Amino acid sequence: MVRVRKPACGGGWAVALGLLAWGCASAAVEPVAAGSLTIPPGLDRYRPTPEQNPLTPERVALGERLFFEPLLSLDRSLACASCHVPGLAFTNGRRVSVGVSGRTGSRNVPTLVNRAFGRSFFWDGRTATLEEQVLRPIEDPLEMALPLDEAVARLGADYRYVHLFRAVFGTPPDSATLAAALASYVRTVLSGDTRYDRWVGGEPEALSEEERSGFALFRGKAGCVTCHVPPNFTDEQFHNTGVALRGGVFADSGRYLVTADPEDIGAFKTPTLRQLELTTPYMHDGSFATLEDVVEFYDRGGHRSRRIDPRVHTLGLSRAEKRDLLSFLRSLSG
Repeated sequence: MVRVRKPACGGGWAVALGLLAWGCASAAVEPVAAGSLTIPPGLDRYRPTPEQNPLTPERVALGERLFFEPLLSLDRSLACASCHVPGLAFTNGRRVSVGVSGRTGSRNVPTLVNRAFGRSFFWDGRTATLEEQVLRPIEDPLEMALPLDEAVARLGADYRYVHLFRAVFGTPPDSATLAAALASYVRTVLSGDTRYDRWVGGEPEALSEEERSGFALFRGKAGCVTCHVPPNFTDEQFHNTGVALRGGVFADSGRYLVTADPEDIGAFKTPTLRQLELTTPYMHDGSFATLEDVVEFYDRGGHRSRRIDPRVHTLGLSRAEKRDLLSFLRSLSG
């Protein structure tokens, strides 16, 4: 996982990019070494990055600072990191999101781990790029609730940010450079080099016999791999597993809210399984507290409905098979 830390000094702060520094004996955001932009073993070696937003240490360091900046919320109480907590694999451990003034959303906070490889964002895929995605929570009334123009104005009124944006982008803060910096930081939030990755890489003892048996079930009888495709363990597609079904009615229409296609009612994007032990609770609505709950749900064949994905069906796993499968899933964390 990417290393992050909060400011270490009182009211003043410093940003060390080899360009500018203010106010503190030690830097609040350390320079990002070029080597830290490398991709860990086990992941795709190509990280999609827009030509207009090249990944640089300077953009990443500024994005990191902004990720922890409460100035970007309406009442200055929340930052991106308030919901996407690094120690919880960039989730928050709650069932659903909680925004300014305690306003609650209806969906679980998705991890930002390996979103550099994403093809669409949010549970319903409502945005196509990270640059679009990172601005939405700032404006969302149930999250940070700050109009984007006001966010830019606040940054523009802070001489430190004005100097820093000029140093990194050559311009004062605006919505495009705010998005570019935050997206750059998110592209460095990567998880690989787990015991599973080392096993795939040629270390036969990296996984136990139980975990190897669980991987065979993952690829075979349990059928998990049909949606959770390595190396990032997601197909980036949308599936209706019946999780949102309540009393025969979908409590959340999911992808349908974006496409208006009736076939997308109740469909949600496949989440990555990377760092799975840290991203509790599970599903788009946080309705399952444990991995055991998730395995039991799929073993039963989900919640049946006309539109349920045909790949979701009764599995008939034995107690030992469930144990082995859970062991394998836990090997994807670390």
